[in-house]
Amino acid sequence: MMVGMEIWVNPACSKCRSALSLLDAEGVRYTVRRYLEDPPTAAEVEEVLGKLGLEPWDITRLGERQARELGMAEWPRTVEERGRWISALVAHPVLIQRPIITTEERAVVGRSEEAVRQMLEE
Repeated sequence: MMVGMEIWVNPACSKCRSALSLLDAEGVRYTVRRYLEDPPTAAEVEEVLGKLGLEPWDITRLGERQARELGMAEWPRTVEERGRWISALVAHPVLIQRPIITTEERAVVGRSEEAVRQMLEE
């Protein structure tokens, strides 16, 4: 089947657990990355954003305490500010929307069964 699937999870997250259960039920082989313990680098965040076709503010959990403390909801969503957003995600990985499922070619934020199933389609 698919080679090199990785899923970024927070074990405390019910959406992450649901995504893992679905992948297991489908017999998919994957690597789990507990991204709070093993935070992504800026380059990894950039790569995932490219695969997702999204900007950093699109995968930022603005409801998290750190986001509120940083005032991120007010940050400009511009090319010039993109690096600032990525730096915040790297410094505070809890701000990254989860789960994120990646392969060599693409990625998806697996917050729904439909999104997770997208990754199973070739």
